Amino acid sequence: MRNGVPNLGALQAFEATARLGSFSRAAEELSLTHSAVYRQVTGLEQRLGVQLLTRVRRRVALTDAGAEYAARVRHHLEQLEKDTFGLMTRSGMGRSLHVAVLPTLAATWLLPRLAAFHRQHPDIAVSLSARTLPFQFKDHPFDAAIYHATQLWPQTAGLKLFDEGQLVPVCLPELLDAAPGVSKHTDAGPATALAGLTHLHMISRPDAWRYWYEAQGLAYAPSISAGPRYELFTMVLAAVKSGLGVGLVPQFIAEPDLAAGRLAIPHPGVLRVPEAYYFGYPTDTERPDALLAFETWLRQVTNEKEKPS
Repeated sequence: MRNGVPNLGALQAFEATARLGSFSRAAEELSLTHSAVYRQVTGLEQRLGVQLLTRVRRRVALTDAGAEYAARVRHHLEQLEKDTFGLMTRSGMGRSLHVAVLPTLAATWLLPRLAAFHRQHPDIAVSLSARTLPFQFKDHPFDAAIYHATQLWPQTAGLKLFDEGQLVPVCLPELLDAAPGVSKHTDAGPATALAGLTHLHMISRPDAWRYWYEAQGLAYAPSISAGPRYELFTMVLAAVKSGLGVGLVPQFIAEPDLAAGRLAIPHPGVLRVPEAYYFGYPTDTERPDALLAFETWLRQVTNEKEKPS
Protein backbone atom coordinates (compact mmCIF):
# COMPACT_ATOMS: atom_id res chain seq x y z
CA MET A 1 0.00 0.00 0.00
CA ARG A 2 1.20 3.52 -0.81
CA ASN A 3 -0.08 6.19 1.56
CA GLY A 4 -2.89 3.89 2.58
CA VAL A 5 -4.08 3.11 -0.99
CA PRO A 6 -4.46 -0.64 -1.65
CA ASN A 7 -2.92 -2.37 -4.65
CA LEU A 8 -5.03 -1.85 -7.81
CA GLY A 9 -4.96 -5.55 -8.64
CA ALA A 10 -6.36 -6.41 -5.21
CA LEU A 11 -9.12 -3.83 -5.61
CA GLN A 12 -10.04 -5.22 -9.02
CA ALA A 13 -10.10 -8.75 -7.66
CA PHE A 14 -12.31 -7.73 -4.75
CA GLU A 15 -14.72 -5.68 -6.92
CA ALA A 16 -15.13 -8.51 -9.43
CA THR A 17 -15.67 -11.08 -6.67
CA ALA A 18 -18.21 -8.84 -4.94
CA ARG A 19 -20.09 -8.16 -8.18
CA LEU A 20 -20.06 -11.74 -9.47
CA GLY A 21 -20.40 -13.50 -6.11
CA SER A 22 -17.68 -16.01 -6.87
CA PHE A 23 -13.88 -16.23 -6.86
CA SER A 24 -14.04 -18.52 -9.90
CA ARG A 25 -16.16 -16.16 -11.96
CA ALA A 26 -14.01 -13.21 -10.94
CA ALA A 27 -10.91 -15.16 -11.96
CA GLU A 28 -12.45 -15.91 -15.36
CA GLU A 29 -13.31 -12.24 -15.96
CA LEU A 30 -9.85 -11.06 -14.92
CA SER A 31 -8.00 -13.88 -16.72
CA LEU A 32 -6.43 -15.03 -13.45
CA THR A 33 -6.45 -18.27 -11.50
CA HIS A 34 -8.92 -18.91 -8.70
CA SER A 35 -6.11 -19.02 -6.16
CA ALA A 36 -4.64 -15.72 -7.40
CA VAL A 37 -7.96 -13.91 -6.90
CA TYR A 38 -8.47 -15.55 -3.52
CA ARG A 39 -5.00 -14.46 -2.36
CA GLN A 40 -5.57 -10.89 -3.60
CA VAL A 41 -8.86 -10.53 -1.74
CA THR A 42 -7.58 -12.21 1.42
CA GLY A 43 -4.50 -10.01 1.35
CA LEU A 44 -6.67 -6.93 0.97
CA GLU A 45 -8.73 -7.90 4.03
CA GLN A 46 -5.57 -8.47 6.05
CA ARG A 47 -4.10 -5.11 5.08
CA LEU A 48 -7.36 -3.29 5.84
CA GLY A 49 -8.04 -5.22 9.01
CA VAL A 50 -11.67 -5.58 7.94
CA GLN A 51 -13.60 -8.66 6.83
CA LEU A 52 -15.13 -7.86 3.44
CA LEU A 53 -16.52 -11.27 2.50
CA THR A 54 -17.92 -14.31 4.25
CA ARG A 55 -17.02 -17.65 2.71
CA VAL A 56 -19.44 -20.56 2.90
CA ARG A 57 -18.21 -23.55 0.92
CA ARG A 58 -17.89 -22.27 -2.66
CA ARG A 59 -20.12 -19.26 -2.19
CA VAL A 60 -19.15 -15.82 -0.97
CA ALA A 61 -21.29 -13.05 0.49
CA LEU A 62 -20.51 -9.45 1.28
CA THR A 63 -20.42 -8.20 4.83
CA ASP A 64 -22.02 -4.82 5.47
CA ALA A 65 -18.60 -3.19 5.36
CA GLY A 66 -17.74 -5.15 2.22
CA ALA A 67 -20.90 -4.05 0.41
CA GLU A 68 -20.21 -0.39 1.17
CA TYR A 69 -16.55 -0.67 0.18
CA ALA A 70 -17.37 -2.59 -3.03
CA ALA A 71 -19.70 0.20 -4.18
CA ARG A 72 -17.03 2.82 -3.55
CA VAL A 73 -14.31 0.77 -5.26
CA ARG A 74 -16.57 0.17 -8.28
CA HIS A 75 -17.22 3.89 -8.58
CA HIS A 76 -13.52 4.73 -8.54
CA LEU A 77 -12.59 1.98 -11.00
CA GLU A 78 -15.24 3.20 -13.42
CA GLN A 79 -14.00 6.76 -13.01
CA LEU A 80 -10.47 5.57 -13.72
CA GLU A 81 -11.72 3.88 -16.86
CA LYS A 82 -13.47 7.08 -17.94
CA ASP A 83 -10.31 9.12 -17.27
CA THR A 84 -8.31 6.67 -19.38
CA PHE A 85 -10.75 7.02 -22.27
CA GLY A 86 -10.46 10.78 -21.93
CA LEU A 87 -6.66 10.66 -22.03
CA MET A 88 -6.75 8.51 -25.17
CA THR A 89 -9.16 10.96 -26.77
CA ARG A 90 -6.83 13.91 -26.13
CA SER A 91 -3.72 12.04 -27.25
CA GLY A 92 -2.56 11.12 -30.72
CA MET A 93 -4.10 7.65 -30.39
CA GLY A 94 -7.34 8.71 -32.07
CA ARG A 95 -10.70 9.77 -30.70
CA SER A 96 -12.96 7.52 -28.67
CA LEU A 97 -16.51 7.43 -27.41
CA HIS A 98 -18.04 5.20 -24.73
CA VAL A 99 -21.81 4.75 -25.05
CA ALA A 100 -24.16 2.84 -22.76
CA VAL A 101 -26.89 1.14 -24.79
CA LEU A 102 -29.74 -1.32 -24.41
CA PRO A 103 -28.45 -4.75 -25.48
CA THR A 104 -31.32 -5.59 -27.83
CA LEU A 105 -31.27 -2.19 -29.52
CA ALA A 106 -27.51 -2.43 -29.94
CA ALA A 107 -27.73 -5.86 -31.58
CA THR A 108 -30.74 -5.24 -33.80
CA TRP A 109 -30.54 -1.55 -34.70
CA LEU A 110 -27.30 0.25 -33.81
CA LEU A 111 -24.56 -2.25 -34.68
CA PRO A 112 -25.90 -3.02 -38.18
CA ARG A 113 -25.65 0.73 -38.92
CA LEU A 114 -22.41 1.48 -37.07
CA ALA A 115 -20.18 0.55 -40.01
CA ALA A 116 -21.59 3.56 -41.86
CA PHE A 117 -20.46 5.83 -39.03
CA HIS A 118 -16.96 4.33 -39.10
CA ARG A 119 -16.73 4.93 -42.83
CA GLN A 120 -17.44 8.61 -42.18
CA HIS A 121 -15.22 8.85 -39.08
CA PRO A 122 -12.55 6.12 -39.22
CA ASP A 123 -10.57 7.83 -36.45
CA ILE A 124 -13.36 7.55 -33.85
CA ALA A 125 -13.60 4.32 -31.86
CA VAL A 126 -17.12 3.79 -30.48
CA SER A 127 -17.19 1.43 -27.49
CA LEU A 128 -20.55 0.06 -26.31
CA SER A 129 -21.54 -1.23 -22.88
CA ALA A 130 -24.89 -2.81 -22.04
CA ARG A 131 -27.11 -1.05 -19.51
CA THR A 132 -30.78 -1.87 -19.00
CA LEU A 133 -31.54 0.46 -16.07
CA PRO A 134 -31.33 4.27 -15.73
CA PHE A 135 -28.15 5.64 -14.16
CA GLN A 136 -26.38 8.90 -13.33
CA PHE A 137 -23.57 9.84 -15.68
CA LYS A 138 -21.45 11.14 -12.81
CA ASP A 139 -21.38 7.62 -11.36
CA HIS A 140 -20.47 5.79 -14.58
CA PRO A 141 -17.70 6.03 -17.20
CA PHE A 142 -19.98 6.83 -20.18
CA ASP A 143 -19.96 9.79 -22.53
CA ALA A 144 -23.54 9.15 -23.65
CA ALA A 145 -26.36 6.64 -23.54
CA ILE A 146 -29.09 5.23 -25.77
CA TYR A 147 -32.07 4.28 -23.64
CA HIS A 148 -35.85 3.66 -23.49
CA ALA A 149 -37.93 6.38 -21.82
CA THR A 150 -40.78 8.86 -22.22
CA GLN A 151 -38.40 11.83 -22.47
CA LEU A 152 -34.76 12.83 -22.18
CA TRP A 153 -33.25 12.19 -18.78
CA PRO A 154 -32.93 15.21 -16.44
CA GLN A 155 -29.78 17.34 -16.85
CA THR A 156 -29.05 15.84 -20.27
CA ALA A 157 -29.23 16.94 -23.90
CA GLY A 158 -29.64 14.84 -27.01
CA LEU A 159 -32.41 13.66 -29.31
CA LYS A 160 -35.24 11.21 -29.69
CA LEU A 161 -34.21 8.49 -32.11
CA PHE A 162 -37.62 6.92 -32.77
CA ASP A 163 -40.78 5.75 -31.06
CA GLU A 164 -40.87 2.12 -30.05
CA GLY A 165 -44.34 1.98 -31.58
CA GLN A 166 -46.02 -1.25 -30.63
CA LEU A 167 -45.48 -4.73 -29.25
CA VAL A 168 -46.80 -7.65 -31.29
CA PRO A 169 -47.18 -11.36 -30.43
CA VAL A 170 -44.95 -13.66 -32.49
CA CYS A 171 -44.31 -17.39 -32.67
CA LEU A 172 -43.15 -20.07 -35.09
CA PRO A 173 -45.67 -20.75 -37.89
CA GLU A 174 -45.55 -24.48 -37.19
CA LEU A 175 -46.16 -23.87 -33.49
CA LEU A 176 -49.29 -21.94 -34.34
CA ASP A 177 -50.55 -24.76 -36.59
CA ALA A 178 -50.02 -27.26 -33.79
CA ALA A 179 -51.58 -25.17 -31.01
CA PRO A 180 -54.06 -27.18 -28.87
CA GLY A 181 -57.63 -26.74 -30.00
CA VAL A 182 -56.66 -25.28 -33.36
CA SER A 183 -57.04 -27.14 -36.62
CA LYS A 184 -56.95 -26.14 -40.24
CA HIS A 185 -60.39 -27.72 -40.51
CA THR A 186 -62.02 -25.53 -37.81
CA ASP A 187 -63.03 -21.92 -37.54
CA ALA A 188 -61.09 -21.33 -34.33
CA GLY A 189 -60.19 -17.67 -34.03
CA PRO A 190 -56.83 -16.08 -33.22
CA ALA A 191 -57.64 -15.80 -29.52
CA THR A 192 -58.12 -19.59 -29.39
CA ALA A 193 -54.80 -20.16 -31.12
CA LEU A 194 -53.00 -17.84 -28.72
CA ALA A 195 -54.56 -19.46 -25.66
CA GLY A 196 -52.95 -22.76 -26.54
CA LEU A 197 -49.41 -21.39 -26.55
CA THR A 198 -46.91 -20.89 -23.72
CA HIS A 199 -46.51 -17.15 -23.11
CA LEU A 200 -42.94 -15.85 -22.79
CA HIS A 201 -42.39 -12.81 -20.56
CA MET A 202 -39.88 -9.95 -20.23
CA ILE A 203 -38.55 -9.41 -16.71
CA SER A 204 -38.40 -5.64 -17.13
CA ARG A 205 -41.99 -5.51 -18.48
CA PRO A 206 -43.78 -8.05 -16.29
CA ASP A 207 -47.28 -6.74 -17.06
CA ALA A 208 -46.92 -6.42 -20.83
CA TRP A 209 -49.03 -9.49 -21.61
CA ARG A 210 -51.70 -8.42 -19.15
CA TYR A 211 -51.91 -4.99 -20.80
CA TRP A 212 -51.99 -6.60 -24.24
CA TYR A 213 -54.94 -8.80 -23.27
CA GLU A 214 -56.76 -5.80 -21.79
CA ALA A 215 -56.16 -3.81 -24.98
CA GLN A 216 -57.79 -6.61 -27.01
CA GLY A 217 -60.72 -6.96 -24.63
CA LEU A 218 -59.69 -10.54 -23.82
CA ALA A 219 -59.64 -12.31 -20.47
CA TYR A 220 -56.19 -12.72 -18.93
CA ALA A 221 -56.06 -16.24 -17.52
CA PRO A 222 -53.80 -16.86 -14.47
CA SER A 223 -52.03 -19.63 -16.40
CA ILE A 224 -50.59 -17.05 -18.77
CA SER A 225 -48.32 -15.75 -16.00
CA ALA A 226 -46.77 -19.18 -15.57
CA GLY A 227 -44.60 -18.85 -18.68
CA PRO A 228 -40.82 -18.40 -18.47
CA ARG A 229 -39.23 -14.98 -18.06
CA TYR A 230 -36.24 -13.49 -19.85
CA GLU A 231 -34.12 -10.41 -19.25
CA LEU A 232 -33.79 -9.18 -22.85
CA PHE A 233 -35.97 -8.99 -25.94
CA THR A 234 -33.22 -10.80 -27.85
CA MET A 235 -33.64 -13.69 -25.40
CA VAL A 236 -37.40 -13.65 -25.88
CA LEU A 237 -36.95 -13.69 -29.65
CA ALA A 238 -34.41 -16.54 -29.46
CA ALA A 239 -36.83 -18.52 -27.28
CA VAL A 240 -39.62 -17.89 -29.80
CA LYS A 241 -37.40 -19.11 -32.65
CA SER A 242 -36.61 -22.22 -30.62
CA GLY A 243 -40.31 -23.03 -30.42
CA LEU A 244 -40.66 -22.40 -26.69
CA GLY A 245 -43.81 -20.31 -27.02
CA VAL A 246 -45.22 -16.96 -28.08
CA GLY A 247 -43.42 -13.72 -27.24
CA LEU A 248 -44.52 -10.09 -27.13
CA VAL A 249 -41.79 -8.00 -28.76
CA PRO A 250 -41.36 -4.61 -30.49
CA GLN A 251 -42.53 -4.98 -34.07
CA PHE A 252 -39.36 -3.50 -35.54
CA ILE A 253 -37.27 -6.24 -33.91
CA ALA A 254 -39.41 -9.05 -35.32
CA GLU A 255 -40.05 -7.45 -38.73
CA PRO A 256 -37.18 -9.17 -40.63
CA ASP A 257 -38.28 -12.63 -39.44
CA LEU A 258 -41.95 -11.85 -40.11
CA ALA A 259 -41.19 -10.64 -43.63
CA ALA A 260 -39.17 -13.78 -44.35
CA GLY A 261 -41.90 -16.06 -43.01
CA ARG A 262 -39.72 -17.40 -40.21
CA LEU A 263 -42.19 -16.08 -37.62
CA ALA A 264 -45.93 -15.61 -37.58
CA ILE A 265 -48.35 -13.31 -35.74
CA PRO A 266 -50.95 -15.49 -33.99
CA HIS A 267 -53.25 -12.54 -33.22
CA PRO A 268 -53.52 -9.17 -35.02
CA GLY A 269 -53.84 -7.22 -31.77
CA VAL A 270 -51.00 -4.91 -30.70
CA LEU A 271 -49.97 -3.06 -27.55
CA ARG A 272 -49.16 0.60 -28.12
CA VAL A 273 -46.04 1.77 -26.29
CA PRO A 274 -45.70 5.43 -25.20
CA GLU A 275 -41.93 5.26 -24.68
CA ALA A 276 -39.29 5.98 -27.30
CA TYR A 277 -35.55 5.45 -27.74
CA TYR A 278 -33.35 8.43 -26.88
CA PHE A 279 -29.71 9.41 -27.27
CA GLY A 280 -28.55 11.57 -24.37
CA TYR A 281 -25.43 12.95 -22.69
CA PRO A 282 -24.75 15.12 -19.60
CA THR A 283 -24.97 18.88 -19.93
CA ASP A 284 -22.54 19.66 -17.11
CA THR A 285 -19.46 18.47 -19.02
CA GLU A 286 -17.79 19.63 -22.21
CA ARG A 287 -18.94 17.75 -25.30
CA PRO A 288 -15.95 16.26 -27.14
CA ASP A 289 -15.78 16.36 -30.95
CA ALA A 290 -16.36 12.61 -31.12
CA LEU A 291 -19.65 12.97 -29.26
CA LEU A 292 -20.80 15.80 -31.53
CA ALA A 293 -19.94 13.76 -34.62
CA PHE A 294 -21.85 10.75 -33.32
CA GLU A 295 -24.90 12.89 -32.47
CA THR A 296 -24.86 14.44 -35.95
CA TRP A 297 -24.69 11.00 -37.53
CA LEU A 298 -27.59 9.72 -35.43
CA ARG A 299 -29.69 12.69 -36.56
CA GLN A 300 -28.89 11.82 -40.16
CA VAL A 301 -29.84 8.20 -39.63
CA THR A 302 -33.22 9.02 -38.12
CA ASN A 303 -33.97 11.89 -40.52
CA GLU A 304 -33.27 9.67 -43.52
CA LYS A 305 -36.10 7.34 -42.46
CA GLU A 306 -33.67 4.56 -41.61
CA LYS A 307 -35.44 4.08 -38.33
CA PRO A 308 -37.61 0.96 -37.99
CA SER A 309 -41.28 1.25 -38.82
